[in-house]
Amino acid sequence: MRFLVVDDSPTMRRILCNTLNEIGYDDLDEAEDGAQAWTKLTSDKFDFLITDWNMPNMNGLELTKTVRGDSNLGEMPILMVTTRGMKDDVLAAMQAKVSNYVVKPFTAEILRQKIDMVLENI
Repeated sequence: MRFLVVDDSPTMRRILCNTLNEIGYDDLDEAEDGAQAWTKLTSDKFDFLITDWNMPNMNGLELTKTVRGDSNLGEMPILMVTTRGMKDDVLAAMQAKVSNYVVKPFTAEILRQKIDMVLENI
């Protein structure tokens, strides 16, 4: 399973990639914002998208809506991993059709559970 990890923080991308490795996923690529992620998503093959919300150029919510509106990528699992934990933020992400939502900081076990929940519903 190939993951695209999208976050404008190089440190957070490293944390996410290291955590994914720890829980058994090692086919990973990274993007620093939604615009770069969209370029990668439309030119390469990915099975799962993990994205932050707050990023320049194209934020995670815009990226989610763009992916959901695409006939080829619309069904891709999307996990939003963000510091935005307010009820309205979670609702906005769910309305944009993220597959699941994780509030930072998180543990490897929480990330594993959220990914497993998404994969069970495919």
